[in-house]
Amino acid sequence: MKVPKRRPAQQFLRQRRAEKQQDCTLKAFYQSGAMLRWVLLALFISFCANAEAQKKKGKTQTAPLSRGWGKNIKWVKSYEEGLSEIVKSQKPLMVIHHLDNCPHSKALKEAFVADKSIQKMAKEDFIMLNMVEETGDKNLAPDGYYVPRILFVDPALTVRADIVGQHSDHLYTYSPDDMEHLAANMKKAKLLLHSEL
Repeated sequence: MKVPKRRPAQQFLRQRRAEKQQDCTLKAFYQSGAMLRWVLLALFISFCANAEAQKKKGKTQTAPLSRGWGKNIKWVKSYEEGLSEIVKSQKPLMVIHHLDNCPHSKALKEAFVADKSIQKMAKEDFIMLNMVEETGDKNLAPDGYYVPRILFVDPALTVRADIVGQHSDHLYTYSPDDMEHLAANMKKAKLLLHSEL
């Protein structure tokens, strides 16, 4: 007696193996597709975060040092840089303390920018610094911490506490109506400097 060939069973098993292999391949393909989607999502989020960081970085880099006090004037970044510049240049330092959201500071800024003689002197004869934060030097607040406040420092690194505004309650403050007095004080700071050298 001959044993019948089992070809149909073998074919069935081969077919099942091929289907399983195909299933595994499809499953791997779908899983790799899901993985690919996750990788693409992560890259997209990373790209967006990087773009936002660049946008913020660009804003901080383009913020002018003038802060609206005169774009044609060379401004120093910090009090320390100002002190170093006045020693090199032998020009006095003019320090303007102000706040961006203070209405008195804003009014003074507008008057300061509108006065051409003050702008010219500031550009040519002074090292200029405008500050929205206080320094650690208590000499820059001889009668207290208030804004707006303008002080002068000579190249010998002496704060000129003798050059004051017109107000008795805050000696170093100026209002928009005090631009002539401020211009006179700027000239005084220059003259004192030259007569002392």
